Amino acid sequence: MDLANIPQTLPRQSATFDPHTLSEIRRAAATGIYDIRGAGTKRALPHFDDLLFLGASISRYPLEGYREKCATDVWLGTRFAKKPIHLKIPVTIAGMSFGSLSAQAKEALGRGAGAAGTSTTTGDGGMTPEERGQSKTLVYQYLPSRYGMNPDDLRKADAIEVVIGQGAKPGGGGMLLGQKISDRVAAMRNLPKGIDQRSACRHPDWTGPDDLEIKIEELREITDWEKPIYVKVGATRPYYDVALAVKSGADVVVLDGMQGGTAATQDVFIEHVGIPILAAIRPAVQALQDLGMHRKVQLIVSGGIRNGADVAKALALGADAVAIGTAALVALGDNDPAWEAEYQKLGTTAGAYDDWQEGRDPAGITTQDPELAARLDPIAAGRRLANYLAVLTLEAQTIARACGKSHLHNLEPEDLVALTIEAAAMARVPLAGTGWIPGQGNL
Repeated sequence: MDLANIPQTLPRQSATFDPHTLSEIRRAAATGIYDIRGAGTKRALPHFDDLLFLGASISRYPLEGYREKCATDVWLGTRFAKKPIHLKIPVTIAGMSFGSLSAQAKEALGRGAGAAGTSTTTGDGGMTPEERGQSKTLVYQYLPSRYGMNPDDLRKADAIEVVIGQGAKPGGGGMLLGQKISDRVAAMRNLPKGIDQRSACRHPDWTGPDDLEIKIEELREITDWEKPIYVKVGATRPYYDVALAVKSGADVVVLDGMQGGTAATQDVFIEHVGIPILAAIRPAVQALQDLGMHRKVQLIVSGGIRNGADVAKALALGADAVAIGTAALVALGDNDPAWEAEYQKLGTTAGAYDDWQEGRDPAGITTQDPELAARLDPIAAGRRLANYLAVLTLEAQTIARACGKSHLHNLEPEDLVALTIEAAAMARVPLAGTGWIPGQGNL
């Protein structure tokens, strides 16, 4: 037999031990340290792309795009607050701290959100003058760390968000590595400069929903009952967490799915803890409905919102608004291929860059390096964000009109079908071409 003429088969790589998994095993074996990174999950998960809208035809009557109005505004905090928030659009900016982001980036977020008529959120570490000065509507995050927290800033804010958990790391605290703790960050957080910071995973002065109710009352007293009180939870047990937040007195519940990003945490946390936002919305809405509080207590959802279709689908499933984080940073200029040469020097590429914790972002966004941060023009970046928010809103309006809706909040689950069994079960809408919702029998 002539062995030279036998066709050679290609080597077969394992689906379980793929190249990335093998490289992580080797890295762990060499260093004895778990991997820390920023951004969000990279694994494929059921998401809004697995849903489709049923546009109007004979059985539904569409709205004419340029002649018939489709409203987009939303009120937040109407339950108890003396001064609820009225936003022009149902897309808000999620909490991202000064420390994880540069001062220029925080200013740009405020400028862009203000121009679009929506709100931005402080994140951990306190309120900066740049952000308060440029944000028409600013939500102040009240986190377990209490970094930078003081009653004066609470009163300066337009709403207060009590953070119980984050979608990228529910049950885990924040991380900020020493290279990003500059003199200013250290002063705001009362931390030593250049030393790694790990914030607590739970609030120091309460242990459950009864204590949360007392804390919310305390915050209302400090702010003379003017400010809406949000409660933010990472998506894990959304039905019970939302119900308990409502019973504790929240005006607004923020629900963050595992596709949401983070400044820094363990990679194993990002990829293996929490549930997708698609799986979390309907149980959260069910909790509000069972309590008779749907639309009375507003629901904001976040985690992987990218375009107007995602916005419209989230609202159709029962949310009142969405929050964006990663997408907002991209709109400012993060992960821009214009900086590809410098991303390559960092051993990565523009589309995959997630070493936000290192503080070496060539775009000047996730850094405290003065030279890098100076690359970001807050005015130009804010304009890009405003443009992006305008496009998200127009896309959502286009879909709503096609479904015959005169307001984005009139979208409903009946307007949706799913492409996969998993998405149908999670979103509780029929599999496309059938009347079947998995788990609910044949219709």
